Amino acid sequence: MAIEINGAASQAAPRPGQCLRTFLREQGNFGVKKGCDGGDCGACTVHVDGTPVHSCIYPAVRAEGKAVTTIEGLATAEGLHPVQEQFLEAQGFQCGFCTAGMMMTAATFDDEQRANLPRNLKGNLCRCTGYRSIADAVCGDSGHAHGPDAGAGVSGAGVSGTHDAGTDVSGAQAPAAVEAKSGQLGDNVPAPAGQAVVTGTARYTLDVPAEQLPGLLHLKLLRSPHAHARIVSIDKAAALAVPGVVAVFTHEDAPQQLFSTAQHEQYTDDPDDTRVLDNVVRFIGQRVAAVVAESVGAAEAGARALEVEYELLEAVFTPQDAILPGAPAIHGEKDAVSTRIARPMDNVVAEVHAELGSVADGFAAADFVHEHTYQTQRVQHVAMETHSSIAWVDEEGRLMVRSSSQVPFLVKRTLVRLFDLPQESVRVVAGRVGGGFGGKQEVLTEDLVALAALALKRPVQVEFTRTEQFTSTTTRHPFTIKLKAGANRDGYLTALQLDVLTNTGAYGNHAPGVMFHGCGESLAVYKCANKKVDAHAVYTNTVPAGAFRGYGLSQMIFAIESAIDELAVGIGMDPLEFRLKNMVRPGDHMLSTTPEPEEDVHYGSYGLDQCVALVRDALDRGKERYRAAGLDDLGPEWVTGEGAALSMIDTVPPRGHFAHTRVSLEADGRYAVDVGTAEFGNGTTTVHAQLAATALSTTAYNIQVRQSDTDLVEHDTGAFGSAGTVVAGKATLAAALELATRIQTVAASLTGVPLADCRLVDGAVECGDRTVPLKDIYDAGTLQGVRLATDGNWGGTPRSVAFNVHGFRVAVNTGTGELRILQSVQAADAGVVVNPRQCRGQIEGGIAQALGATLYEEVKVDGEGRVTTDILRQYHIPSFADVPRSEVYFATTNDSTGPLGAKSMSESPFNPVAPALANAIRNATGVRFGELPIARDKIYLALRDRTLIPN
Repeated sequence: MAIEINGAASQAAPRPGQCLRTFLREQGNFGVKKGCDGGDCGACTVHVDGTPVHSCIYPAVRAEGKAVTTIEGLATAEGLHPVQEQFLEAQGFQCGFCTAGMMMTAATFDDEQRANLPRNLKGNLCRCTGYRSIADAVCGDSGHAHGPDAGAGVSGAGVSGTHDAGTDVSGAQAPAAVEAKSGQLGDNVPAPAGQAVVTGTARYTLDVPAEQLPGLLHLKLLRSPHAHARIVSIDKAAALAVPGVVAVFTHEDAPQQLFSTAQHEQYTDDPDDTRVLDNVVRFIGQRVAAVVAESVGAAEAGARALEVEYELLEAVFTPQDAILPGAPAIHGEKDAVSTRIARPMDNVVAEVHAELGSVADGFAAADFVHEHTYQTQRVQHVAMETHSSIAWVDEEGRLMVRSSSQVPFLVKRTLVRLFDLPQESVRVVAGRVGGGFGGKQEVLTEDLVALAALALKRPVQVEFTRTEQFTSTTTRHPFTIKLKAGANRDGYLTALQLDVLTNTGAYGNHAPGVMFHGCGESLAVYKCANKKVDAHAVYTNTVPAGAFRGYGLSQMIFAIESAIDELAVGIGMDPLEFRLKNMVRPGDHMLSTTPEPEEDVHYGSYGLDQCVALVRDALDRGKERYRAAGLDDLGPEWVTGEGAALSMIDTVPPRGHFAHTRVSLEADGRYAVDVGTAEFGNGTTTVHAQLAATALSTTAYNIQVRQSDTDLVEHDTGAFGSAGTVVAGKATLAAALELATRIQTVAASLTGVPLADCRLVDGAVECGDRTVPLKDIYDAGTLQGVRLATDGNWGGTPRSVAFNVHGFRVAVNTGTGELRILQSVQAADAGVVVNPRQCRGQIEGGIAQALGATLYEEVKVDGEGRVTTDILRQYHIPSFADVPRSEVYFATTNDSTGPLGAKSMSESPFNPVAPALANAIRNATGVRFGELPIARDKIYLALRDRTLIPN
């Protein structure tokens, strides 16, 4: 019997053992996504006879004779399904990769199920939003969908910290003072891709119809079972004998060029310690060989058939052991100068040693000294779309690559360098990307498919499994921070001393940058005459670390902000008052490891004092609301406490971050904006449209943004370091302003009216008492030979600083160790907020991700270097029930360096969350937790040992 798909009988039959997800995608239903292939994430949810199922674990054969509905079939001829309309109105998505599955689940809910979303959405995961907008969408509550204040006020958590429990405690705060106009700066312009996201027609990396890639091959990898070994030989014969296998690539077939998978504007920022395929493997999960076949199954079978002989080498798994004399040198054969590894024989990738003033004198002057070792763990990005790429050689002989990347232009540069190709012979495109968080600022798939496509002259595709994401891509860098800090009774810091050890894993991608950045703004935000830092980034035979939201700052801020609270307690001062006395103010030098401040970092605006006040006031109001509602007495076993932490971040990475944008008037009177930045839920597409619309006196609805294609514009460093708004946006604004002037000039010449009397308005130019439609301007420009397209460039300097302050009120059960978040609040200095609803969503998503990293997320590695948390059900990312509703407030500032006063606000919301929560738990229990994650069992054991829990 045929399977009915969206009302039509399928002409194909499933293969033996095929799951419904892959069958549906083969029939062109690309809205059905892969996030896990284990039934854990819900991105593949479809309806079978009206019942939602996870199609990745549903055998396709079971659907025979049944009606299957995918997201593409949810709407009717009359229009969108109500749940699609609600997700569109509430913008219940960011990257949108999980959205189809979320809607397919929610579309079946009745009122009773909607009343208990923590239970009924437990099978659908989102990594971007923090779930508040999803809750609003499912319940049909979009708030004030449009207008400058929409989404600025956020509901606080109920007693249990979940979305629907207890009394709702609300805070409201208007965004930065700006007179918002519809579709321009300050308005809640919907995401341009919203309609495509909710209908399942948004095209992510692998959403390419089969007819567009005739002869598509699939690549799978054999990965190392050993933590450290030399490959003696690889016998391909058995693999090549597998039906369907076309080719096998080993280190003998790959370029010998050393490079780094990390991608920066200056590739010399990272050590050249990696090969496409190496004859030495340095962690369990490293690539050994690539098998290319007609199907995924054949490629997997081919990989299993490979026979590899290894010579085992001594391995080392902790940075503490790796720097001991006599430890195995993981990259000892490499030249320090040419590879830019600080000390290869000592496993030290990079190091910094600095002292400002004299910490010895500072501690001598201190009335209280806090000394503690803080530790942060490996955390995985868990972007819902795994790493994937397709490569092919087009009819002109160009290498074409479609990749899930945050940095398509840097990927192109790396491929050119690796394969010794002319620049013009490579094109890289990123479709819509299903989440990034820094994990896709790497080359982890593109080099493989390029190698195969160039050799075979056929399209080649690779898609990582969720297990490969955990075992073979990158994680956040684990930090060990030995901290010593002093303060006097007057409430001033006298000394800060840190000994920092970071674990970069087997390769040094991002190791120097993460170490240096971590030791930067975390220290610079405080005035202290005596600071000392000794930091080392160290190789181990474990899964590599890389770029992760916060880029080293979150780890360091956890330690420093925890210490700030301990100093305040030690001298008997309120922790927020202590911060107010010691944090930098305009005019103060921002100093960390150098005696002079970064010459291009300025106070473009300053809202840290406002953020502290906003959080303090919100916590006070929340406490009073709980008291008035009778919810402050939880029982004799519960203790409550409050805590806060602050953070500062430079708005742009150092040493240049470049963007080129082109803005043009089209023949229909609308505008096109060509940008290089990728869209992966960061919202830059909307920001570009709003900035251009503001400059061109139109609305974002009249702007078409084309992006993330290396053929579109000259160069774009990429969407990382929170640079989408403040770098690429600055280039877009410059181009749009120049185009506005050019349009008015053409209008003046056409009408004979002085240029000063010509005013650009929506859809036209008003020249005195005459109104000239933009279509006529386009035609006149064509006749005059005037190019109505302008270019904008920005190089990322000067830079400003952005601030975030987070506060929590918590309750801890002294009998069980249970933690409840009673209130979560964050205040952000984002400058002039371009899109308040979108910015609010970025902050909420950062909070949710940080809560996971604070409370339970950990990539665990055993004593042999093997990742043991390699599927989602073993690695707990926040689900709907785990995340409280957070109050979000914006400081009122206007940045002198950002476009129209805006600042970055993508990474920074993550950074103060962990220390704020640790400080709240400390305030409640008296116990300082210095190691992340702060899991419930750790709380229980610590309280038991402090005799707060009876044995």
